[in-house]
Formats: sequence, structure tokens, C-alpha cells
Amino acid sequence: MSEPTALISTEQLAARLGDPDLRIYDCTTYNEPVPPGSDVPYRAVPGDRTFAAGHIPGADFLDLQGEFSDTSVQQFFMMPGVAQSEAAFGRHGLDASKTIVLYSIGTMMWATRFWWMLRSLGVDAQVLDGGFDKWKAEGRPIETGAAKGYPATTFKAEPRAGFFVDKDAVAARIGDPSTVIVNALGPQFHSGLEPSRYGRPGRIPGSVNVPAAMLANADKTLTSLADAEAKFASQGLTRDKSIICYCGGGISATIDLFLLTQLGYGKLTLYDASMGEWAKDPKLPIETD
Repeated sequence: MSEPTALISTEQLAARLGDPDLRIYDCTTYNEPVPPGSDVPYRAVPGDRTFAAGHIPGADFLDLQGEFSDTSVQQFFMMPGVAQSEAAFGRHGLDASKTIVLYSIGTMMWATRFWWMLRSLGVDAQVLDGGFDKWKAEGRPIETGAAKGYPATTFKAEPRAGFFVDKDAVAARIGDPSTVIVNALGPQFHSGLEPSRYGRPGRIPGSVNVPAAMLANADKTLTSLADAEAKFASQGLTRDKSIICYCGGGISATIDLFLLTQLGYGKLTLYDASMGEWAKDPKLPIETD
């Protein structure tokens, strides 16, 4: 099901500021390096400091790894259960009756991750094209200081099936002609020619490469739908295929999923644990150039 209204421009958002039904959220996280040999690929640091330094007026801050991830597993950013999600989103005043706008700094992938999570819970949101980078570059109004927050709500999820798959489901689809497995990491990691911070270098066997970074412009906005369509088509993606997207930790792959949704691709899912799990499990096959 295509959702062409999921992308909102800075001009459109600026015109809506002050609307009592508008809910704006900064979703930024930073992946900071860890010492060599660490059992985690990076340190997930919430973007609350950059939020305090400057944010879109009225916005609240969402801490992905803190409140909105399953912390009982080793992998970062795993989708939590429905009850945890409902409680966390409700605390931040988010519900389906509001106009929800998500943005992030540096890359749109943190915002598209929350968009995918909300979509899986039955709530449609909008993502700010170009994020805070574009907003700031255009000289639009900025607030500083900690988040004031929105009045709490009762967030009631209506979960939609099929948005996330596990390693067994992915392994079972390797070599299936009705499925395309898409790696959103950079080509150097897809090929296996560069070491991976996730474990064994390489890719899920048979997967194709549509790097999320190649779907963004220099100003942090997303590429055009025509360009995205061409990039996906060049890797064998067609609307009749089931498409599984993955990356390192289930974040950048949501850029691919966001654009595929805009283009009307319907059979989409995310391998949530991605290479953070796959590369470390010697029982799972891996492929390199």
C-alpha cells in the first residue's frame, strides 16, 4: 500500500507550526565507536544533547535505544513488544488522532526507523525530508533546551503483521525466486572486502545491494522516486516479489523500506537483527566477492 503523504517538506511543516494537533519528534541517535574487540559494534548514544542545542519549536525527543527497543537482547534497536511500545509512545503524547512528524539529524534513517515501527503498530506518521539539517540550513525557527513534552495519551496499537522477520525466516528464503533480499549497507561491506564491525565480513547469500546512502542527496533529503525506482529495478526488485531488507542494525534499511513503500511495493519486511546477529552466528551462511 503506497503512502505518498508520508514525506513532509520543511515548507509544509513550517506552515503547520502551532497546530494543536501537531506532534513533532526528534528521533536522533548517534552510534559512537567502541574499542577493538568489543562485543558490541558501537555505543548507542541518544541525541538529547543535540536536541537541547537546537530543535524544531515544540518538538519532543524520542530515545530509540532507551525507551523504544527491546533491551533484553544483545542487538541494539530491536523492536519491543506491543505493551512496551504502547506505554512509551503514550508517555510522549503520541496517538493516531494526531499529525505525527518525525525527524532526525545527519541522516533520515532514525526518523524512518520510527516511521516503520509506528506503521507496524497501525499508526501512520510523516517523515521530514532533509530532517533538522535542512530545517536549520534554511534559517527556520529553532528552540533550545530540554524537551517540554506533550500531554500523555493512551496509545492503542493495532499491530500489522509481517513488518519484521527473524533469522530463520530469512534463511528459509535464500535462493527463493519469489524473494529479493536487499542489503542497505555500503558496497564495501556488501562485498565483504572491508572488515565489518558486526562480525564476519560479507552479506546474506544471494542478497542484492541498494545502499541507503545512495538514496539520499547532499542536503540530506531523499532522492527522487524516479531515481529510487531505477536503483531498485537495477537490482531485480519488482512489485510481485517479496522483499526483505536488512543492514547492520535494522536502521538504515528503513530508508529503503520507506522509498519502496512510496513506490507502491507491497510485500515488504525488515530483518530486524540484521548483520548484528547474522555475522556473529557461525551456523548462518555468509557470502563475499
